[in-house]
Amino acid sequence: MDTQKMILLVALALILMMLWQKWEEHTGANVGSGKVAGTTKKDGAQKKTGIKKAGKNNEGVPGVPTGYQGIQNKGPKSSTSVSISSKAGISFCKKPWIRVRTDLVQAYIAVNGGDICRLELIKNYPVSIDKPKDPFRLLDIHEEHTFVARSGLIGLNDRYPNHNAVYKAAKYKYELKDGEKSKQVKLSWRSPKGVRYNKIYTFYRSSYVIDVSYNIENKSARTWKGFFYGLLLRNEPKDDSGFFMAMPSYTGAAIFTPTEGYDKITFEELADKKDLRKTLIENKALDVTGGWVAMMQHYFVAAWMPKQDQRHQFLGGQRKDELYKIGFKGVLPTQIAPGQTGSIGGRLYVGPKEHKQLQDTGVRGLPLTVDFGWLTVISEPLFRALLFINKGIGNWGWSIILLTFLIKLLFYPLSAASYKSMAKMKKLSPKMKAIKERYSGDKERERQAIMELYKTEKINPLGGCLPILIQIPVFIALYWVLLESVELRHADFMFWINDLSSKDPYFVLPVLMGASMFAQQKMSPTPMDPMQQKVFMMLPIVFTGFFLFFPAGLVLYWLVNNLLTIAQQWHINRNIEKKKT
Repeated sequence: MDTQKMILLVALALILMMLWQKWEEHTGANVGSGKVAGTTKKDGAQKKTGIKKAGKNNEGVPGVPTGYQGIQNKGPKSSTSVSISSKAGISFCKKPWIRVRTDLVQAYIAVNGGDICRLELIKNYPVSIDKPKDPFRLLDIHEEHTFVARSGLIGLNDRYPNHNAVYKAAKYKYELKDGEKSKQVKLSWRSPKGVRYNKIYTFYRSSYVIDVSYNIENKSARTWKGFFYGLLLRNEPKDDSGFFMAMPSYTGAAIFTPTEGYDKITFEELADKKDLRKTLIENKALDVTGGWVAMMQHYFVAAWMPKQDQRHQFLGGQRKDELYKIGFKGVLPTQIAPGQTGSIGGRLYVGPKEHKQLQDTGVRGLPLTVDFGWLTVISEPLFRALLFINKGIGNWGWSIILLTFLIKLLFYPLSAASYKSMAKMKKLSPKMKAIKERYSGDKERERQAIMELYKTEKINPLGGCLPILIQIPVFIALYWVLLESVELRHADFMFWINDLSSKDPYFVLPVLMGASMFAQQKMSPTPMDPMQQKVFMMLPIVFTGFFLFFPAGLVLYWLVNNLLTIAQQWHINRNIEKKKT
């Protein structure tokens, strides 16, 4: 196989990869997990966004774990349940809400249910670059975007404050003031048997972690036994990417178990009970110590992190109102003797996929929500290198350029071998053309003659291919780093490029990238096959079309890589010519 064919195959493979990803999306598949996602099997004609009808007040309350099913699991009586909102058919998050403001987030907690119904990222994350004063809402209650974090208690022999309880609040506005490291929000509830509950949300300075706990004072005559659960509810987002070749990103659920690692669970899997149970069993998630569950989207994530030294069970599904859920509940009950107090709870992360913030949680595997794909082992060090460079430069665009240069420098010996082989092949083009004409009717004689020519000229036909193949994983890994890193969201570069995560508004970079591909082709050996020549000439046009709507940071990387390749190839060709003379 000659170098031209290899380059052509690599380019076509990249195109096919992009087309396959978009085909999966537009036929109802979620990129990254290979499972079909779309409308539910029960009603394929219904819209997949919005909320169709309100569920019952107690819908979604997890049952007690296996082994305790014969004992009552009661929640609040219907008279204290949350009323149904008629506007969107939402059976939770009825106002009034408690507002909590820290240096990073502004959260709204419903007294009816105790859910976090809205959470805004008030620092560094506007909803769009055109609306810098409007914070991005990760959690919200809206017909087009419903995403809620909820929690509660289930248990034995009494009524428990699940997410249908109506709490009492001492105040409705909290703010983390200068000098304060944390802020607590307390909601109170009391059972008919005299057990007192304080549901406490703890927010921290410079963190997206929220501790959720229940302080329980057992004033009853019996030992209190109960389980904590945490859930994330959301609808399947509407596909508003517009252009067919817009960059894909995964939206859906994910779990991590210490033994089986990280796995995605698509909306379709959540809707299919058998499929979901199979996935949970395969991940050993029905009785696990440690791990986490999450709902992910591009750049942002919400994750429940159970106490890492306790046993719990992951759960999920689709509700009657078409909302999807993922969460966990305890396996062994917490017990509190009469007259004693105790606590139970978990942790919640709601925010951007900032690598440092995710690492600072101390929870194993949570940084994997930054989805670098199957080349994470390569993407991770590349991302760290990009962060290190940006600390010194302070501009993500120039950091991308410098990292591309350093990668090119690292692979220079391999590239040099490849370009030398290509230069030699280019010189042989007239002789190879003559052989092709001489043995036009005999492919076997033609192949033998070409191999003899390679032997005479001391050329390895794979010499230009192998160095390129070795570099492809690094190229793809950096591609995913630039696509998935939230640090590049709304990152300014220079001139008209004020957001490296969005397309070039004037398409200058894609056009320059296409021109650089065309120039690079002119320096490479021309394929002898006429069909290959035509396809080869079309590649710059095809890639330019693809890159018109790609993030500017990705296009910048590819453009700089092409320019450095041209410079390398010109330098090597020049040295070869000098040696001849």
